[in-house]
This record gives sequence, C-alpha cells and structure tokens, in this order.
Amino acid sequence: MVNFEQVQKLRDRANISYEEAKKALEETNGDLLQAMINLEKQNKIKAPEAGGYYNSQGEQQGGKGDGRGHRREKKSAAEKDSSFKEQVSAFFKWCGKIIHKGNINNFEVLKEDRRILMLPVTALVLLILFAFWLVVPLIIIGLFFGYRYHFLGPDLEKPEVNRVMDSVADASVRAKDSVVNAVDNLAKEANTNKGEASGANSDH
Repeated sequence: MVNFEQVQKLRDRANISYEEAKKALEETNGDLLQAMINLEKQNKIKAPEAGGYYNSQGEQQGGKGDGRGHRREKKSAAEKDSSFKEQVSAFFKWCGKIIHKGNINNFEVLKEDRRILMLPVTALVLLILFAFWLVVPLIIIGLFFGYRYHFLGPDLEKPEVNRVMDSVADASVRAKDSVVNAVDNLAKEANTNKGEASGANSDH
C-alpha cells in the first residue's frame, strides 16, 4: 500500500506529478529507489550526472560511474602531490630565511680590542661543519692567547651573549696565567735547589 508520504518523497526527488509518482510506486510496491530507476529508464526523470542507473542502495551502476571514481583517485593523488610540493617549498623558504639571517649577522675576532677578522655567521657554520677538527681547536686555543669573539648583527648582537663570551675569554686568560705562573715557580724552585746543591758541594 502506497502512502502519501512516499508519493511526496518521489515527487520531490523526481519532479513529477502526483499521479506519475503514485503509479511508479504502486508498480514497485512502494520501493522508492526502484521507482526512480524505472522512471529513469522511461526517460521521465534526468539520469545521474555520471551516467548509468541508480541501484537499490542509491549508488550508480555502469555508465560513467567508474570513470568518476577514477577521477576522484586522480584528484586525491594530485592533492597529495600538491601537499608534498607545499612542504618542500616551505622547507626551502625556511632554509632561505636561516641563510639570510646568517648572512646579515657576523662573527668577529678581536685582539686587544682590535678587530682581526670578521666573517658572516653562515661562513662560520660552514667552516665548523666541514672543518670541525681544525676550526674548533683554533677557536679554543685563541682564547688562551687573548683573542675574544663577538657576534654582530640585528639578530645575534645581544649584550648578554657577548658578555658571556668575554667572561669565557677572561677565564681562559686567567687559567693560562695560572699555568704559566705555576711553571715559573717550579722553575725558580728547581734553580734554587740546584744552586743550594752546588754550594753544598763546593763547601766539601
């Protein structure tokens, strides 16, 4: 038995008259989807955009339905490819910003408040990466010989950073002086002991 609600649903979906909707439902014992399939076959309603027919689950059969799924797969692959390209582009932009910051900030080497060397931070990083065993020991040894290191530039020239680097340089110089004084004292004691031993031998 077909009721008014079923007829109205079919009318809304198929855009047909009340009599046509009722007749189509009576022929299918109230099966709304089957009624739509029959109406489509009779060219009384518009076929799905992708072609084919509606099945009992409301999906499309045959025709261009498979092509539509293929297009969805292509679209998904294109979206993934686009996302990967965006990530690569973002990575290179980030690298560009880092390199730019390295180029506008400098590493300065001083000796008795006189500039000995100044080079971009980018160059310093590259030297450390490719000649770590040479550059780092030279920087450390330089501290013991009175060299000081400062950063200059809009991003790295911060008083607290350079103050810490000066403190490290001062501590290195003090450590060197302590070692030198200790060696001098040992040498003096050795000479004194040697002189006393020589004097004792001459008395005999």
